[in-house]
Amino acid sequence: MSSQTRRDFLVSASSAVALAALGSEAQAADLAPAAGLATPIPAAFAASHEVKALPFDPAKLDGISEKLIRSHWENNYAGSVKALNAVKQKLTSFLDDANLPAFIYNDLKREHLLRTGSVVLHELYFGNLGGTGKADAALQKVLTEAFGSVETWEKEFRRLGAGLGGGSGWVVLGYNLHTGLLENYWQWDHAHAPTATLPVLVLDMYEHSYQMDYGAAATTYVDAFFRNIHWETVSARLDRALKARTIWQVAGAR
Repeated sequence: MSSQTRRDFLVSASSAVALAALGSEAQAADLAPAAGLATPIPAAFAASHEVKALPFDPAKLDGISEKLIRSHWENNYAGSVKALNAVKQKLTSFLDDANLPAFIYNDLKREHLLRTGSVVLHELYFGNLGGTGKADAALQKVLTEAFGSVETWEKEFRRLGAGLGGGSGWVVLGYNLHTGLLENYWQWDHAHAPTATLPVLVLDMYEHSYQMDYGAAATTYVDAFFRNIHWETVSARLDRALKARTIWQVAGAR
């Protein structure tokens, strides 16, 4: 992240991206077809999801053991990838069954939703680990602009984590493309994500993410999580979200 504030970045990026990518509202009208030609879309029913490697050395985290991370990655995350592929295969065969009741197909689509959420959120969670836990001044300024202070943001984020302790769910700092708000969200069961929101920072609060190291002491795990946040990744995600917001606004103005 540069020393430029996020607000300044949004203003400059809005102009640059809008001019370079769209040019005018007339060009915005052609955005969807152009994007479709430039970026091939993978087959929706393809069971081709693959397990991604950890982006950090699990032996070097502060307060989260290598044993826990490897178990989490191998059993919970990789298990969800395998399950998602299995669900995709079943959806393909079920769709061709004209006698299958719709409610049975819908049950499988719910599982599809849950498994997709699990895979994506786990990848984002592991992706924002492996850092020093220290956000730079520019990102601290963004959090202050959005929440009043970094302390207020962290207080709410931690409180959501504490509330999910002993149960299951996620705490997500997300940027909403529609509202332009940067907010903390409570998410349950891999499926309760706010519409049009891009996750910026993700905390796994399922018991499998901390029980091996901390037992029922969920808040102590949250302390360890904060010490290992890779804020550079968080900054990069926010930069991409701000750029996406620019295109979202221009395309939506038609």
